[in-house]
Amino acid sequence: MALDPAEQHLRHVEKDVLIPKIMREKARERCSEQVQDFTKCCKNSGLLMVVKCRKENSALKECLTAYYNDPAFYEECKMEYLKEREEFRKTGIPTKKRLQKLPTSM
Repeated sequence: MALDPAEQHLRHVEKDVLIPKIMREKARERCSEQVQDFTKCCKNSGLLMVVKCRKENSALKECLTAYYNDPAFYEECKMEYLKEREEFRKTGIPTKKRLQKLPTSM
């Protein structure tokens, strides 16, 4: 049974694992300032980071949660996933391998 590349139906694992993974990656990029602040605080605080970095941690959580709860952001990530899946079904090559540079000489 050949899969239709343009098929829009999502399996359980795609809805609950793969799309949220894309959401996490994109949200971290979009909250990069908060991620940097939290990382810097943790590096400077050592073992006391749990106490000293509460403000940075709260800001990071707030930023990430705003994206996770945004239906438009979910749809954006879902469409990105469907586009990648469609391309994979057409070519049989995963996105990561397609984006890698081919060797120029052998």
